[in-house]
Amino acid sequence: MTTVEIFYRYTAPPSDAVALALAGICDVYGIRGIKFNHEERTLRVGYDASRLSAASVTKLVRQAGLEIAEIVALIPPPPPAPKAAAVPAQA
Repeated sequence: MTTVEIFYRYTAPPSDAVALALAGICDVYGIRGIKFNHEERTLRVGYDASRLSAASVTKLVRQAGLEIAEIVALIPPPPPAPKAAAVPAQA
């Protein structure tokens, strides 16, 4: 089992029907759990990557009715490499 988390930022707070539908995705084999942060408008979904892909988890969340604004990277990208200083040409 490979436990992975995917982090979504959503646009509008979920209605009761959407929250109930999202609770239902916990019954899907491979979903480990969901956690809302209403202040930051984020949803974190834990899943077993040996059973589900990120695309299939995203599809489940969208089918539940949550309007996803973006998928947030949990690991920030590395900073850009510093540019090498130009060496002056010698005559």
